[in-house]
Amino acid sequence: MLTGFKNFIMKGNVVDLAVAVVMGAAFSAVVTSIVEGLLTPLIGRLFSAKGMEEMQWEGFMYGSVISSIISFLLVAASIYFVVVLPMNHMIELRNRKLGINKDVKEEAAEDPQIALLTEIRDALQRTPTS
Repeated sequence: MLTGFKNFIMKGNVVDLAVAVVMGAAFSAVVTSIVEGLLTPLIGRLFSAKGMEEMQWEGFMYGSVISSIISFLLVAASIYFVVVLPMNHMIELRNRKLGINKDVKEEAAEDPQIALLTEIRDALQRTPTS
């Protein structure tokens, strides 16, 4: 029973997921402090308010919505530029080193079903409609 649990915990997926959750929580604190400490007061001053939370129009608190959108965009951009882009680059380098150079378009051109569907599509486009 304990051996099975140990094997489950030591799987790469579980460890990777645990690291991702911890890193996400830590990164969330950084993004929150950037948004609340820098961007919120800056945008608030642009609109003559002390902070985004005070930005409202007839009771609608649009400042908190803007703050949430900025936070989301910062997280998404950071994840893309800090994690996704470098990983794609490393995968590309590894594939070059291993001699793997399959392009998606080359793969699609090799598949006879894709070629047949392409011919059918082209024939339908040439057929005049009434």
